[in-house]
Amino acid sequence: MSTDPSPDDDVERLERVLLQGRGMMERLREARTEVREVSGRAHSAEDLVEVVSNGQGDVTEVRIDPRAMRLDHATLGRQVTAVLQAAQDEAARLAREIVDRALADTEGLPEPPDEHFIRDRVDQIARNCSEL
Repeated sequence: MSTDPSPDDDVERLERVLLQGRGMMERLREARTEVREVSGRAHSAEDLVEVVSNGQGDVTEVRIDPRAMRLDHATLGRQVTAVLQAAQDEAARLAREIVDRALADTEGLPEPPDEHFIRDRVDQIARNCSEL
């Protein structure tokens, strides 16, 4: 005697999988929205340079304190570059945390029926039809 579910259970099983899939897609959409709202912020040691970056890595704000103009251009350039990178890294870290949580929340979708399950189901239906 087979322990596989009967063909009558297939519709219920597929409806459950569909419902789970919809829930997972909704969670992933929510995560995408959260990532869009991420802000990574960084500043230089003396707060001369401050940068904000979004979850996509775009720089959305740069603030340079007027005191920074006393620095030579190479030093200021290095500070701006370092702070830009730090803000983008922070935004990427926050976005990655959101995505990782969303992926963890969406684990557990049953595997689709494999070839053997489908073949067994077709054979079972063929037997049922021949008995009619």
